[in-house]
Amino acid sequence: MIIGTGLIANSLKDINSENNLFFASGVSNSLETRSSEFEREFSLLKNTLENNKSAKLIYFSTLSVNDQSKQESHYVLHKLKIEDYIKNNSESYLILRIGNIVGNGGNPNTLFNYLKNQIMNNHKFVIHSKARRLLLDIDDIGRFLVSNCMNIKNETINFAYPYYYNLKEITEAIENKLQKDAQYEKSEEGDFYKVNFDDTTNTFFAGVKPEEYLKILTDKYI
Repeated sequence: MIIGTGLIANSLKDINSENNLFFASGVSNSLETRSSEFEREFSLLKNTLENNKSAKLIYFSTLSVNDQSKQESHYVLHKLKIEDYIKNNSESYLILRIGNIVGNGGNPNTLFNYLKNQIMNNHKFVIHSKARRLLLDIDDIGRFLVSNCMNIKNETINFAYPYYYNLKEITEAIENKLQKDAQYEKSEEGDFYKVNFDDTTNTFFAGVKPEEYLKILTDKYI
């Protein structure tokens, strides 16, 4: 069973979900502050778990829980609260903490979509030179679950391509694909947080170099 209708949910539609419960619904905006939005997701999760006790739950969390600068944000606190609830109330689960998703459609304000739209529309923008981001092809979520879901039980896994891209690298890759110069200024700002990736994630992406992965993303989604 797949709960949700967004980018992640649609990417899982061809996966056999007979004994699995993919929970891909809820708050997607990391800047959300309305308690009603968080309560809606929490209530849906509780009811879904109650009605599907025999299924294995796969929940999609965020790598932002590792970001020390966001430990007081409503979004991160909400995700951690749900993670704890799952651990205490589900007999079989997999929590997948994911990075910056790249795919067709989805939130126009995601990093990749934002940079693509700024360049395409000749808009000026600012690149924070010290910022680093972890990217993830939306299709890799389904591929990872197909190959690993049955073998993983009651674990929390950090999942993204394990390389910290700076914004200039991402911008240049998009420029090359569009054959269009970006109109940006540099600012000596930005930060990033370190994530511990386990062997499961590292093995999944083994053999793919950072520049190759970035080219895959631009070729597929631009």
